[in-house]
Amino acid sequence: MCEKPIPPNEWRTIVENVPIVSVDLVVKHDGGILLGMRENEPAKGEWFVPGGTVLKGESLTDAVHRVATEELGVDVTINDRLGTFEHFYDTSEVDGIDSKHYVATAFVVTPDTNKLNPDTQHSRFQVFEPPYETVHPYVERYLEKLD
Repeated sequence: MCEKPIPPNEWRTIVENVPIVSVDLVVKHDGGILLGMRENEPAKGEWFVPGGTVLKGESLTDAVHRVATEELGVDVTINDRLGTFEHFYDTSEVDGIDSKHYVATAFVVTPDTNKLNPDTQHSRFQVFEPPYETVHPYVERYLEKLD
């Protein structure tokens, strides 16, 4: 398995030329869905689910566990797979590249503990309950598929 970060110059080439395979975590927590206020592009300043790029040689489920550990500071139990979605953005965190394309598989998960230790990609986390307002349209698509 190749679980090493992608060097910045190679990441630039990837973002500029190909869709990014990723996992998104729809985190059931405290009676609702845990969302983070994004601190970086794309979707900066939006309530969004935790998520991240799948690394070469990494299974989708291994990516879910790695992303949960990196972004929430805890492991999770995978409850369901909502499906695969395409996300098109007209922004990017890479200077000079004005778009980003994700092919994201969304998983419904629950944290294995209530003591979350969020990363710096989010300024804060908040639990949202229906009706889900003020969330990013891509997050709305996930929430519409929940039971």
